[in-house]
Amino acid sequence: MSIRREGPVTERLLTLLRTHPGADPARTGPPDAPIAAHSPMTRRQAVAIFESAIQSRLQDLLSREMKDKGLSYYTIGSSGHEANAIAGALLATTDTAFLHYRSGAFMAARLRQGRGETPLFDAMLSFCASAEDPVSGGRHKVLGSPSLHVPPQTSTIASHLPKAVGFAMALQKLERQGLPADGVPHDAIVYCSFGDASLNHATAQAGFHAAGAAVLHRQPCPILFACEDNGIGISVRTPEAFVAQMMRQRPGIQYFACDSQDFPGVWATTHAAIDFVRRHRRPAFLHTKTVRLMGHAGSDVEANHMPLEQIEANERRDPLLAFADLLLATGAISREGILALYADTDRRLRKAADEASRRRKLTSVDEITWPLRQPTGVRPLRVADEATRRRVFGGRLPEEDARPRHMAFRIPQALTDLFAAYPNAFLFGEDVARKGGVYNATQGLFETFGGGRVFNTILDETTILGLAQGMAQAGALPFPEIQYLAYVHNALDQIRGEAASLEFFSAGQGVRDLARQVVAYKNPMVVRMAGLAYQKGFGGHFHNDNSVGALLDIPGLLIGVPARADDAVCMLRAMTAAAAHDGKVSICLEPIALYMQKDLHAANDGLWQFRYPPPQESMPIGTGRIYEPGEDDQLTIVTFGNGLWMSLRVQRRLRERGLKARVFDLRWLSPLPIDEVKAHVRATGRCLVVDECRHTHGGPSPMILTELCQDPELAGCVLRRVAAVDSYVPLAAAANLVLVQEPDIERAALALCEERVR
Repeated sequence: MSIRREGPVTERLLTLLRTHPGADPARTGPPDAPIAAHSPMTRRQAVAIFESAIQSRLQDLLSREMKDKGLSYYTIGSSGHEANAIAGALLATTDTAFLHYRSGAFMAARLRQGRGETPLFDAMLSFCASAEDPVSGGRHKVLGSPSLHVPPQTSTIASHLPKAVGFAMALQKLERQGLPADGVPHDAIVYCSFGDASLNHATAQAGFHAAGAAVLHRQPCPILFACEDNGIGISVRTPEAFVAQMMRQRPGIQYFACDSQDFPGVWATTHAAIDFVRRHRRPAFLHTKTVRLMGHAGSDVEANHMPLEQIEANERRDPLLAFADLLLATGAISREGILALYADTDRRLRKAADEASRRRKLTSVDEITWPLRQPTGVRPLRVADEATRRRVFGGRLPEEDARPRHMAFRIPQALTDLFAAYPNAFLFGEDVARKGGVYNATQGLFETFGGGRVFNTILDETTILGLAQGMAQAGALPFPEIQYLAYVHNALDQIRGEAASLEFFSAGQGVRDLARQVVAYKNPMVVRMAGLAYQKGFGGHFHNDNSVGALLDIPGLLIGVPARADDAVCMLRAMTAAAAHDGKVSICLEPIALYMQKDLHAANDGLWQFRYPPPQESMPIGTGRIYEPGEDDQLTIVTFGNGLWMSLRVQRRLRERGLKARVFDLRWLSPLPIDEVKAHVRATGRCLVVDECRHTHGGPSPMILTELCQDPELAGCVLRRVAAVDSYVPLAAAANLVLVQEPDIERAALALCEERVR
């Protein structure tokens, strides 16, 4: 038995092409006549689909050959799934396509309608991880095309479904606001493909549920879900009727089914499904039975988990066998013509591969990472004209009110200003509309800007962040709200694996011209999260999450933590500018315990309330704030969030004991203002990092201390930290036992100042 199945699969197809008896006179017809009675697919269209299918099949085979020679680095192929070329041909090129990794034939068919692409050569550049790959620039083998509206997807185990739904819903939301969608008409639809195994993923279910809920809420959601059901996920079998039973009666989603053994039937069914979505602006589910050939990838030896009889039975169901037989039997193409097509495609691919293998690879860190660069300084900020501002603020501008206010009062004002300046801004999440947010941080926005721009979603964080990505890619500026920091872990991959990675994997244009350095796709958004701890024992660990470690691990993500009202306003402005101008994903983590805080040192002192910053004032990204520095300071306390409020209280008590300390608020956790930290530590010789997050990997203190320890100019400085206990946060007063408290900070500061600086 042959362990490698490329040979048997190829030989079976070539034997059919070489030995086929040819056209049956009773079945022949003109090129533009239907190739089968049950389908409008013409003979001419069928031949074009076969060309795309053969290109995809030969790309798969060649990628494995190239891997054996050390020239290619990706062998997950599309063999057996070639019927998706039909969707690639039937959809308009302005119908945005979020694709499964087995969509090589779809891309081949789509690119036949292209605008100057070189599909064979581009595919080989991708296989070779060449820096000249026009999609990802050699960072990953991805399917994509900016001009043909195919955003690159890398981790397509259903993680792309929620954002595809978001894009579909954005089309009508933008139209209703009189805003253009990004390069596509408002009557376009969305295509989203995936495998049967992906159906098991919670993220897939979130996508289906969001689409179905949109229908039940009478909201347009024109998306075609395309499930290519080959019956297996790597080595795990899918029950025979699983997909149909799961989806046939799904509320709000119309079900269509076909089998890739019948390409004309797939054409007719796909055409009907596309027409349904386009006419009704409702979601549909296209279930195509297919087969996986040659294993999951080149490293998957099917004989290790599948009997030979089953492998060969699958190979006999190769859809190209039935399709080629139909083409030849109906006279759509001659035996000589189909063999010549096969040979010519193979020759051109090999020539492209030979050239691609000699093209430049990524050779420097800068070349790899430039799409992840975080903007610095003050970004260009848009401000609405005075008349518009007065209208949205009800006649009186917030800066005209001299009274200082707390954070939860200022955040809605900041958002109102931003929404007046950016008409494509949308705010959504759980309870953010009429209710005004759990902590009143979106109060009044619904009444001012209406339900088209400020709206509630279903209670699912994956849906919220997926909707944000889809809307961002469609041309909106989303402000999704995650109600609590702990809740983002339910949907973290939507930020880590999807939103924050899109620029990285769509940066092919930039590496061709390093001076330009542009990316094809971005996810501009400002994610607001209420979080952190110190809520007087309320809520337990799901409302008092004191760890940001999972967010700090995401490359390129902007993370800010405002601790006071005016900083919250300026930080939201900075993040909005970074989203609108640079396409960045930002997270504004708002400390719940400081939302309503008005006092600092004593009851009713009002020292934690601040005036509204002038509308043009923003905040430089990655800069902190220093509190009361003096030339003879003995200590620098570095902190953020709730730690700032506590440290300032401790600072006063230390001074009453004769110990002078300055307090530095990081404000930004990514990028960290580490150079500013170093300057202050250098001035005092001592540093205490107050990190309210958990001791092990919870917050930024390990990174800060590592940077300080590695700086030779700080050799001899005394460095310490206080951090929370490695524990979940319990209810009631027990919470104070595991969280950093003011006495902890004070004791650590006093002990640190007793140590001699070398």
